[in-house]
Amino acid sequence: MRIFIPSALLGAVLVSGFTGSAVFAQDQGQAPMAAPQSQVAQPPAAQPHKVADPQRQTKKMAKKLSLTTDQQAKIEPILADRDQQVQSLRANTALAANDRRAQLRSVVQDSDSKIEALLNDTQKQQYEQLKQSRRAKRQQAQSAAPANS
Repeated sequence: MRIFIPSALLGAVLVSGFTGSAVFAQDQGQAPMAAPQSQVAQPPAAQPHKVADPQRQTKKMAKKLSLTTDQQAKIEPILADRDQQVQSLRANTALAANDRRAQLRSVVQDSDSKIEALLNDTQKQQYEQLKQSRRAKRQQAQSAAPANS
């Protein structure tokens, strides 16, 4: 159980933080291109960590939120920086699990704030709805995971 909680939280943070592929592909009725269907059905702890693609994330966000080219140009580096910071935190084995989770939350919140600052009011509402939808799906998957184990 000790290993599942940090892994599940890390998976949850990554999934919610990477607003591109996982969130937006679900709205299209298909799995993210990088994840085979068998991985999508697995609980978060069983999913391998995927390398995020900021360009693809930005394109999916652009489609879902009707981003301008200027917004896309500003959001892509934010996503790239977030992805790099998350990779560094995941690789840092010296961090305690609680510290890692706190830092991951901070990275995600910081990047979300930067992204939201670039969005108009309508886009902010859509972005928040996408994040809430993803959280609900993640919570459903987490509550179903112990029953399947």
